[in-house]
Amino acid sequence: MRSSAGPRHARRPVPTLLRSVYLPRSMDAGAFAMTTYGIPLLVLATTHSAALTGVAFALEWVPRLGAFALAGAMVDRHGTTRVLRTASALRATVVVAAALALPQMDAGLPTTVTVMLLAALTGVLTEFSYIAAETAGGIASREAGERAHRVQSVLLGIDQVGTLAGPALAGLLLECTGAAGMLATIAVFSLLACALAPRQYATKTELPQPVLAGLRTGWTTLRSLPALGWLVCGLTLSNLAIGLLQAAAPVIVVQQFGHSSADVGLIWSVAAVASLITVAVCRRAIDRFGLWPVGALSGTVAASACLAVSLTHTYTAYLVLIAVLMAGEGGMTVVLRTLRSHLIPQQVFGATLSLTILLLLLPFPLAGVLVATVPPALLGHVITICAAVQALGLCLAFLRLRTLPALHARLA
Repeated sequence: MRSSAGPRHARRPVPTLLRSVYLPRSMDAGAFAMTTYGIPLLVLATTHSAALTGVAFALEWVPRLGAFALAGAMVDRHGTTRVLRTASALRATVVVAAALALPQMDAGLPTTVTVMLLAALTGVLTEFSYIAAETAGGIASREAGERAHRVQSVLLGIDQVGTLAGPALAGLLLECTGAAGMLATIAVFSLLACALAPRQYATKTELPQPVLAGLRTGWTTLRSLPALGWLVCGLTLSNLAIGLLQAAAPVIVVQQFGHSSADVGLIWSVAAVASLITVAVCRRAIDRFGLWPVGALSGTVAASACLAVSLTHTYTAYLVLIAVLMAGEGGMTVVLRTLRSHLIPQQVFGATLSLTILLLLLPFPLAGVLVATVPPALLGHVITICAAVQALGLCLAFLRLRTLPALHARLA
């Protein structure tokens, strides 16, 4: 995508991006992945309850959704540095406190309450740090101009490396060292993110907006960008299926397939490898074919794999299909991030980014509720229904994008 006016800012050299964007993003991505995938495993290991595992997954995501609007407003008001440092330091404090408290507790209600509270608190703090890191990456993409998709590919690759190492490391540490080792590692990543937090990329508005006003600003901006709106709509429906698979994975792999917590982490690590390969391919494919064809193909792959997942009954097939699904999801995410970085005005980037991520993550707590309420034997049927919804949503979204004549040249 080429602007007639050219990039507003000079491009930052790679070493500057490495220190100011990529390194802190890497540390936060490691903490993010270990928290997201490790806490439900910790709940299942301590409570042995599929229902409580689903509740914990929901408790991770419900506070995150509430935090997004506030996080976006705080980033716009105070800049990325302060928000990332504060959220990372508080997350380290919370997990260290839990690591010290859990060994002193007997199994039962105190332990259950502690791990559930841990899920909620880490969920909130993780989203504050994520919004700050994502905003810094969005501004770096804007400064890159027509090479924005390359910056976004690196950022997505960092996220996927975190997803590659995080779940497997969390499961392995939980198996070998218990909760203390896993939580201590999350604290280390959080402290490194705090220490390496970028020192620039403030996006302060002249008149800081209240949270609700920020949501209204984000909604108004999203409505004015039909391409971004349709893509967010399709990916929101897709995330219901993906969230359900994430929430149900500990129950399906451990209780139905009879595998270990480390095997649950292995699934998402293999999926991250597939997604990393896809991101590398998509970067070159977008250069040659454009955003729309790459996004449409990625959506087709993701929907097909998700439908097949609902029909499998073996661990190996489950692992392979999840990897294919997340590969397709990785391609769509590159398209979303590239489009988002180009279309959202910089002065409202934080508020609009927060709203889009809020919409994309709304299905995740619903997925936790489904796992908590649906008997494990019926989870396959629910996954099938959600996969059908995903396929329909992505089909409509990309068909609508294709028929927007004003945006055809930009998406083609």
